[in-house]
Amino acid sequence: MSTVAHPEAVPRDGARDATSLSSRRGIAILLLLSLVQFMDVLDASILNIALPSIKRDLDFSQQSLQWVVSGYVLTYGGFLLLGGRAADLLGRRRVLVTGLVVFAGASLLGGLAQSAELLVGARLAQGVGAAMLSPAALSALTTTFRSSRERATALGVWGAVSGLGGAAGVLFGGFLTEGPGWRWVLFVNVPISAVALVGAFALLKRERGSARLANFDALGAVLVTGGMLLLVYALVKAPDVGWGATRTIAELGVAALLLVAFVVNELRVKNPLVPLEILRVRGVAVADATQMLAIAGLLPMFFFLTLYMQGVLGYSPIQTGMAYLPLTGGIIVAAGISSQLFGRIGTKPVIVAGAAVGAAGLYMLSRIPVDGSYVADILPGLLVVAFGIGAVFVGATTAANAGVAEDKAGLAAGLLNTAQQIGAALGLAILSAVATAHASAQLQAGHGVAEAATDGYARALLVSALFALAAGGVALLARNERQAAAAENEPAPEPAAETLGGSRTAPPTPSSIHAKEIR
Repeated sequence: MSTVAHPEAVPRDGARDATSLSSRRGIAILLLLSLVQFMDVLDASILNIALPSIKRDLDFSQQSLQWVVSGYVLTYGGFLLLGGRAADLLGRRRVLVTGLVVFAGASLLGGLAQSAELLVGARLAQGVGAAMLSPAALSALTTTFRSSRERATALGVWGAVSGLGGAAGVLFGGFLTEGPGWRWVLFVNVPISAVALVGAFALLKRERGSARLANFDALGAVLVTGGMLLLVYALVKAPDVGWGATRTIAELGVAALLLVAFVVNELRVKNPLVPLEILRVRGVAVADATQMLAIAGLLPMFFFLTLYMQGVLGYSPIQTGMAYLPLTGGIIVAAGISSQLFGRIGTKPVIVAGAAVGAAGLYMLSRIPVDGSYVADILPGLLVVAFGIGAVFVGATTAANAGVAEDKAGLAAGLLNTAQQIGAALGLAILSAVATAHASAQLQAGHGVAEAATDGYARALLVSALFALAAGGVALLARNERQAAAAENEPAPEPAAETLGGSRTAPPTPSSIHAKEIR
């Protein structure tokens, strides 16, 4: 066991190169990075309502239509770790700008597409651009705002924007699809990217990249990207192919082998693509696992509720989008309240409480009837879920970045976003199978199509609530700093707000910047 000091891993109040939220520049940078995250999350959901129009105009088959959504998820999840590490090694502004150019170009190409193949190819390219954007923006945020209070506020805004983007995507998708047409669902990314591109050059400092091609871990990049691509692909296809099918088992097995080989490679090479010691920073692994389970339970809610409102209740795309507005407002309020609580009680209690509240809201939504009404059967559950989502997302994001050294901030962001994408793919795959199986059983029992579909959606939402509870359970089992100190025979720290795993969120005193044991 060796002791290595990491004073740079602790956010320092009053750091000379820190940008303050009280300055115009600080506010402008926060708005810029929030805009990038908003666009990223928006694009993950905005196309859902446009799928029927896309299918009709470009002659998609029912089976191939899923790749308009799955293609984006595939490359986004597959390249996130590489994108996050590239931000650390090559410079965050450089990777952010490159991601914006790729994302905008792919969006323009997709909007102009006259064939199904070209649109799917554009979506694959969009995912690559997003995999650079999100970790670069989040790591730029955590390294720009270094004081504990300002970082908590900035991450609160980030979390609110993340929830806002998911809900707003459904709303904007409805307006654009029924208005100028589905192509504008993609075109809208171009002007947003242009504004962000100008802001990146004007506000973000140019960093000198620390990577040298001679030291670049090319084998690690191939192994982790190949493993993640195959893993996400297998999860996306499993509901159609079958979880017990030879193909699914083989794909998951090969993906596991590639990822194991990646870990072995990272332990042996001198300059690893992903330094695995980041997982020893207290709270990082637990926060990522919590976020993965929370996303698996909460994100599919949009999918099933949208199908219920349009397919069973007969809502139009615009009506469906408007139905999510209260959810958007609730997320913003919950994120603001949560970010202010971190310095007082820590992230762990907020995440656990948020997961429990989110699970309660999902349970309420799982009671939807075939002849339901918005006010009585949907709105109450949405409002409760909103407060759960806001607390969990902001809390997990804060915990996953607390105590991480600046030169690994992009990697930490990439790990968190990778956990989110795996959670989204895994949750939707499992819950779609649950909904389909239950609906089929109801049809065989003699129930009507609408009733069977509603029962299927309700059963999936009930399982979603269990995922949310599991996320809270993972956070609850995380050791706090006093437990960790006792286990390592270290003096217990002074009482302070703690994150998952014990990383402190309160402004540290000079004596608290102590050596951390790396085993």
